[in-house]
Parts: sequence; structure tokens; C-alpha cells
Amino acid sequence: MILAHFWLAFAGFGAALPLGAWQMYIRSPLHGWISDPEWYYRSVTAHGTTMAYVFPTLVAMGFGYFVAEAALQRPLIGLRWAWLGFALVVIGTVTAIIPVALGLASVLYTFYPPMIGNPFYYIGVVLVVVGSWIWVALMGINMQRWKRDNPGTPVPFPMFATVAGAYLWGWTAVGAALELLFQIIPAALGLSRTIDAGLARVFFSWTLHAIVYFWLMPTYIAYYTILPRAIGGRLYSDAMGRLSFILFLVVAMPIGVHHLFADPEVGSGFKFLHSVFTALVALPTLLTVFTICASVEIAGRLRGGKGVLGWLAALPWRNPVMLGAALSFVMLGFGGAGGLINMSYQLDSTIHNTQWVTGHFHLIFGGAIVIMYFVIAYDLWPHLTGRSLDSLGLMRAQLWTWFVGMIVLTFPWHYVGILGMPRRMAFYDYSDPVIAAQAASVTMSVIGAAILVVSGALFFLVLARGHAAPRTAPPAYRFSVAVRPPRALPAALNGFGLWLGLMIALTLVNYGFPIAHLLATPGTAVPTVNVGALR
Repeated sequence: MILAHFWLAFAGFGAALPLGAWQMYIRSPLHGWISDPEWYYRSVTAHGTTMAYVFPTLVAMGFGYFVAEAALQRPLIGLRWAWLGFALVVIGTVTAIIPVALGLASVLYTFYPPMIGNPFYYIGVVLVVVGSWIWVALMGINMQRWKRDNPGTPVPFPMFATVAGAYLWGWTAVGAALELLFQIIPAALGLSRTIDAGLARVFFSWTLHAIVYFWLMPTYIAYYTILPRAIGGRLYSDAMGRLSFILFLVVAMPIGVHHLFADPEVGSGFKFLHSVFTALVALPTLLTVFTICASVEIAGRLRGGKGVLGWLAALPWRNPVMLGAALSFVMLGFGGAGGLINMSYQLDSTIHNTQWVTGHFHLIFGGAIVIMYFVIAYDLWPHLTGRSLDSLGLMRAQLWTWFVGMIVLTFPWHYVGILGMPRRMAFYDYSDPVIAAQAASVTMSVIGAAILVVSGALFFLVLARGHAAPRTAPPAYRFSVAVRPPRALPAALNGFGLWLGLMIALTLVNYGFPIAHLLATPGTAVPTVNVGALR
């Protein structure tokens, strides 16, 4: 069941990756006008929907089920429900992608109204979310049953972190669900001819940024629970790890309006409030950077590293887990620095809706996050298949090419964004002297996209060779152990009651008034535009 989640996730990734490279190529000076921009937007919708919704959701679900069994050391409770959730994701993916492929839902994965696509696209997205909510429920149930059977015992840290990610997703998906169920789907079914686009964007902002931290959760769990063990070290602090995931759960939700700085529907006071809360998200990230760097230093010193920096040379840099985590940290640093510009109420105006934004979220998701998805797959695959992955050279080549490709892809995007190049454009006329100087940077991004496609092919080659390897009996899976494993924990670090209350309360404070104000304001609805009817 776990392997089915991973294979479907990576199958979607493999299909969506070439679409992204094609989009870069046709927008570059290497290709002429494609005459019908709808093909471009159809491709963007398929690429974005798969990469943003299907791929990370399935990785999180599969990894979560693995953690539940390996960390709690007991069979998963609710296996049939888990299969039902997987089936809903499969049905939802097929239901959504068919109208996209037919050109009936080229609304981009953000599906901002008043553009309205085929109703089956939205119904498919809803089914994916419902399937994932079953996973959320199962993670909570498995943790609570374990706590009931082990009173007073600290919940294993990998499970604690996984449940934090599940609860975060369960709540953040509510915003998009409200938009879809009460606004977009009725319009798509013809039950309404108008829609409040401003209200819809506020609902979607509820989901829009917190979903990034849902994507990040498997990556951060791998930092804490896989990396120290894989390189022969120990986790610096179990308590600091728990605090990091608690902070993500609490402060990652009420920040999405910073995506609406240029929108007139929300007042400047709430925009500033969301900007402040966005800055707070840096706290768990910095705490993670410190904790993981300390854990890695412990490994280096246990391996004989001496002096102030001698431990760096002692680290097993040829180990794919070590290499992948280090490259992920580099991209997380660059992407996080760009995020400081995005969240600034003042500085955002210089790069709003430009290619800078595209570069930023590709560097965070496609770079720092996805490269750790590869690491998770490499680490878990022998335990899921009973076959060893011995292509260490190919793994290193795959991780390096992904890193290089992502840097070559995204750095030029940041640069042309500063120059003012808009995002979401199907064609740029590079004969125009105003943007002619940007042609070289865009061409560089095409090269980066091509490198990424090669890296993706190497990843599938590694897995294919692993499936062809002889069967082995891998040892019992182990997560990282803290330097001082906790024997007892306060309730606040061993459960989520307090933190879920704070998460919900902060969300209601930060979103309650803008939503209530828009609901109470008359005359804000605009006519819907059916994308399929435009063809």
C-alpha cells in the first residue's frame, strides 16, 4: 500500500516534469509563437495541478503510513480506510486531468475566478483532498491509540512530526474546499452566473501558502529522523524538533494574505498583519537549521573530525542522504532569502506577479523539497521492495544534476523578475528592445529545465535497477535517536490539543474579519467566464 502511494506520486512527477520543460522552451527565444496560447495554459494547469496537489500529497501519505508502522512498531490501524483514501486520490486525479487534457479547464492550478473550468476538474481536486483527509484522520487515530496503549510514554518523534504535518494539511485545505464547494463548483455547474472573485481569492489564500509547509513536512521529517542516523550521528535535541513542528503548525496557517498585497479586497491592516505572521515562520526554520547542523556536527565528530571545522571533512559526503540534505539546505537558504522579499509589505510591490515569484517557489518546492523526496525514496525503497539500491554513483549524479538544473533554472527567473518580466505569459517578443536583454537569461532557464529532465530520468533508472536487483532481507528500519532520548515529556510536547486550538484561533482572527466583510459587502460579484466555451 505504501509502495503504491510512492509509485503513483512519482509517476505523476515523471509525467509533469517534461511539461514544465516544454513550457520554458516555447516561451524562450529558441521557439517562435505557438499561435494558440491555450496549449500553454493547458500545460501549465496539468503541470501545476499534478506537482502541487497530487505528487506531494501522495508522498506525504505514503511516507506517513510508513512512519506510523515503523515508528510505532505496530500494524497500521485502518488499512482498508487507507486504501479507500488512495482510491479517492486516484479517481480524483483521473477525473481532474481528463478535462484539463481536453482543454476544458485551462484555469491554472490556482483556479482563480472569474475564470471557470469544467466542473469535473474541480470535483476531481475535491476527491483528492477528501482522500488525503482520510490519511489525516488515520494519522491522528494511530497516534491516539498508541498513546492510550502506552500511557505516559513520549510519542516517537517521527510520528509526532508526521501528525503535525497531517493536522496542518487537514486545516489548511479547508480554505480551498470552501471556495470550491460554495463558489466555484456551483458556478461550473451553471447554478450561478456570477461569483465574488475577491472572496474566492481570500478563501484560496487560506490554503495557498500553508500548503507549502505541508509540502515541506516530509522534507523536514527526513532532516530530523533520517539524516542523523544515515551519517552515523544523533539528533541534537528531540525537544527542539518537536517545538519546530509545533511552531509550523501554529504560525504557518494565518499568513496567506501576503499573496494578496496587490488586491483591493483586503484592507492594508490585515495585509500587514499577515506579513508579520509570515516573518514568524522563519523561527521554526532557523530552529531547524540550528538543530540539524548541530546533529550533523555530532556525526562528523563521532567520525573523528577535530578542530573548529574539521568535522565537515569527516562527514560521508558520498552518502546520497548526506549529499541530498546538504544540497537541499543550500536551495532552502536561497529560496528562503527570496521569500523575505515576497513577504515584505513594501518590497513585494517590486516583484509582484513577475518571474521572481516563479523562481522562488520552484527553488523551494522543486529544489529544497523535491530533492529530499528523492532521498526519502532512496532510503525507504529497500524496505518497501526487499531489494537493495546499489547504484550509489547514479544516485549522486541524479542529486547533483537536480541541484545544478534547479539553480540554472531559477536564478535567471529571479533576475528577469527584478527586470519586470511578468509570469504566466505564453509568449514574449524578444525582438522588442525593452525585453531583448532578457533573452539570454531565459535561454539559460531552458538549459536548466533540460538538466532537470535528465535528472528525473536518472531517478527512475535508479529505482528500475533496484527493482531488478536480487531480493535481500534488509534490517529493521531505524529512525534517528536523540543524544538524550526523552523518558517523559510535558503534555504540550506530546500532544496537539493546545496547539490545534491556537492554530484555529489565529486563523479565525486573521481571516475572520476579511471574510465576514466581503460576505456583508453587496455588489461584489462579477460574471463568470467559462474557459471551455472560449475555445
